[in-house]
Amino acid sequence: MAEAVGILEVFGLATAFVAADAGCKAANVHLEVFDKNKPANADSLPVPLLVCIKFRGSVSDVTEAVEAGIRVAESMTGVVQHYVIPNPEPGTQKMLKISALDKE
Repeated sequence: MAEAVGILEVFGLATAFVAADAGCKAANVHLEVFDKNKPANADSLPVPLLVCIKFRGSVSDVTEAVEAGIRVAESMTGVVQHYVIPNPEPGTQKMLKISALDKE
């Protein structure tokens, strides 16, 4: 069985770093590469950049990490979306490696 994946999308890179740190300290998880998105309505958002944090580990650890990340992100710029995938299929696992952070 594949490791579970927890996806936490937040406003801003600083919030993503702090939320990822909180999640990793709260549970036995590791991170996949962050991803970013600048939506068409970026100017109307609290921060014009959305960052996706991807935690990996057991379902219970990933759930705990996402919840810890949510608590921190909500105290900063906020959470856009979150989800836990208990048993990602191979195609989903390949997509976890995608990142636009190094692209303009």
